[in-house]
Parts: sequence; structure tokens; C-alpha cells
Amino acid sequence: MSTCAPKAAERDHPRIPRQPALRWGISISSILIAYPENMPSTDPPRPDAVEPATPGHAGPAPAPVDASDEVDRIVAAWEREAPHLPVAPLHVLSRISRLARHLDLARKEAFAAHHLDVWEFDVMSALRRVGPPYELSPGALVQQTLSNSGTMTNRIDRLERRGFVQRRPDADDRRGVKVRLSDQGSRAVDAAMGDLLAREHDLLDQMPATDREHLSCLLRGLLASFEKRRG
Repeated sequence: MSTCAPKAAERDHPRIPRQPALRWGISISSILIAYPENMPSTDPPRPDAVEPATPGHAGPAPAPVDASDEVDRIVAAWEREAPHLPVAPLHVLSRISRLARHLDLARKEAFAAHHLDVWEFDVMSALRRVGPPYELSPGALVQQTLSNSGTMTNRIDRLERRGFVQRRPDADDRRGVKVRLSDQGSRAVDAAMGDLLAREHDLLDQMPATDREHLSCLLRGLLASFEKRRG
């Protein structure tokens, strides 16, 4: 079984410039709350740990702010009103759910700046990252975007009308087709991806690289267990 011990050091990827710079209204405490060692202690200092004030020094630092978040308040309310319920999963999954909502809104904002809907980006990015000639079957697109065949047919039609994709005969199946990303579609998805990554870098700026790696490993294991159950 793999572990999620963070590496001693990690070199960050270069930042992607974006104009104008935007900050998201998301508290990073939603993520760091799971790692008490990374959060400032809210316990009162011991008397022998308080440094006396000296000339030119204002004394001990102000007390840290409360590290609780909305999920803590929700869990506390359930524990008070229904103490018989095992609410422990809320500490993890409610934070993931709330963060996902924030990220969904941010994705919509990033893609709207490039006149794209989220589903348009999802389909085109699946084609873009597969590599030349940037084409997949409709069935493969359904799997990669967690869609269904009827919805995907409609989406391919709409993307084709915008000039972002082209339907081409499948050389390996005379009855099948492949969906290929056009040059216009490639430019659109690259621009939107750059903007999205810049925003995501902004979100994670306050989290040390080792903590990001550790959190990524924990989430990978959780997601893998869900996907294994789905078959």
C-alpha cells in the first residue's frame, strides 16, 4: 500500500501570468483544517512561554484567529441536535463538496472569459491532451467526460457548428467516426486552460508545496476507492 508521506522538497512549476489578476473568495482553511500541525494553535500560551516586552518590541504576537470553518459549525450543530448520528464523514466529505462548488464557479468564470461553456472545455480538453492527431471516438469522449451517448452526440454537433471539432471517418471501423479537434478548437482550449491554471495557482498559493503533495496523495486514494466501487 502506498503512503502519502510528503517529499523533503519540491520545485514549484513557474507561475502562469494572467491579466487582470483575480483572487477567489475561498478560505484555504477548508483544506488545511485537516492538518492541525499546519494551523496556528488556539490554546492559550503557557505563562512561562510568553516573552516579556522589551524596549522597541511590542510584546507577544496577537492571538491567532479562530481556525474553524463553516463545516465545523455544521458538524457541531448536528452533534448537538442529533448526537446519535455518526457525523464524522462530514469533516472530510462536506469540505470536499463545498470546495467543489467554489471550483465549479471559478471554472465557469475562467471559461466564460473565452466564450466557452464548461462542457465545451471538457470535451475539447479530452481531445487536446490525447496528443496528435487530437481525435477520439464518441464512445471514448463519453467515458472521459462522464457523459452519455445522447448528450455527447448533441455536444459534438454544437462544437462542430462552432468550428471547434470535425467528424472524420474511422480508418479502423468503416461504420464508425472519430472526432478531431480543429486548429481553432486547439487555440481556444489552450487559452482557457492557461487562465484556469493561473487561477488555481492563486488558490493554492497559501499552501506549502509539501502540504499540497500530501493532500493530493490523500485525495488520490479517496478518489480511487470511489472509482473502484463504481467499477
